[in-house]
Amino acid sequence: MNSQTQSNTDPDIFFRPLQLGALELRNRLIMAPMTRSRASDDGVPGELTATYYSQRGGAGLILSEGVFPSSMGKGYVRTPGICTDEQVAAWKKVTDAVHAAGSAIFCQIMHCGRISHPTLLPGGATPVAPSAVRPTGQTWTNDGMVDFVTPRALETDEIEVVISEYADAASWALGAGFDGVELHAASGYLPEQFLCSSTNQRSDEYGGSIANRARFPLEALDALIDVVGADRVGIKLVPEMGFNDLFDDTPRDTYSYLVEQVDRRKPAYLHIVGAGSEVDYPDLFRSLFSGTCLVGGGLTAESGASLLTSARSDAVVYGQLFLANPDLPERFRRGAALNEPDNSTFYTPGPDGYIDYPALDGIQA
Repeated sequence: MNSQTQSNTDPDIFFRPLQLGALELRNRLIMAPMTRSRASDDGVPGELTATYYSQRGGAGLILSEGVFPSSMGKGYVRTPGICTDEQVAAWKKVTDAVHAAGSAIFCQIMHCGRISHPTLLPGGATPVAPSAVRPTGQTWTNDGMVDFVTPRALETDEIEVVISEYADAASWALGAGFDGVELHAASGYLPEQFLCSSTNQRSDEYGGSIANRARFPLEALDALIDVVGADRVGIKLVPEMGFNDLFDDTPRDTYSYLVEQVDRRKPAYLHIVGAGSEVDYPDLFRSLFSGTCLVGGGLTAESGASLLTSARSDAVVYGQLFLANPDLPERFRRGAALNEPDNSTFYTPGPDGYIDYPALDGIQA
């Protein structure tokens, strides 16, 4: 695999301990949640998954790939769940391996909502959403890429059931040995579908005003907090990302309101990814959120160090660099060259591009 050379940066900034809610992290390098599509058709992580995550156990905190909280939350082929005994038993092997490697791991709970397809859902069900607005684009299935369908709008009384599924998933995650949970409220998935005006055309208490549209993500967050405690819950936001055909008419106002409400709940952290907007959302949210902020999105060692040095973030989140460099913290410490990620194996089954990226000196950090 090709390597890239790091520029000089002071590595010490990454290795200061951080109190993150109930956890004390040994460093400020966070592994981002990344879909890898290595689970079984039943959403059960395989044996390779424990190896993959434990190889990256030098991170201060690992955020798992998106995990569906119920069978109706699945959005892509070979993605894992956290709603059956078999799934929980498999995840327990993963968390045990990560803890043995010295890191902590949170379970990212991801309900894809309309970003799914009947072939991925029980009984060929129609995907659910706040409103029956069909997304453009395609999703991965066993038959390859297929067009999205028009989702079914959730009835008001069904929303309580979906919220309870988030709570159940948090309980399952604790049973699987996770140290906490992250609400995935970005990337065009169900919480953001409720939040944004383009996908939420409801006229009940979950639609219309910003406060009403923010109700679902906040209730989902509350459900997680009720189960595991605020100090073991995080939330991920990526305003104006545009992924999965979603937008909001007043994004700055919408997300500012949401973050102000999140701050009142005192979660362990707010995970922010900058998406190239004219608004500097990491800075904006830093002014609105009094707790720990994690910032990611295409960071280098230099840009991550700058965020920490300037106190614009308390920890920095790396995705593809952690994917391709299982010992990324040690490489940062030494200023060593970095492996290049192979995007052709991001979502393919098997070990290639999953557990075979080389580490320095043949050892894992």
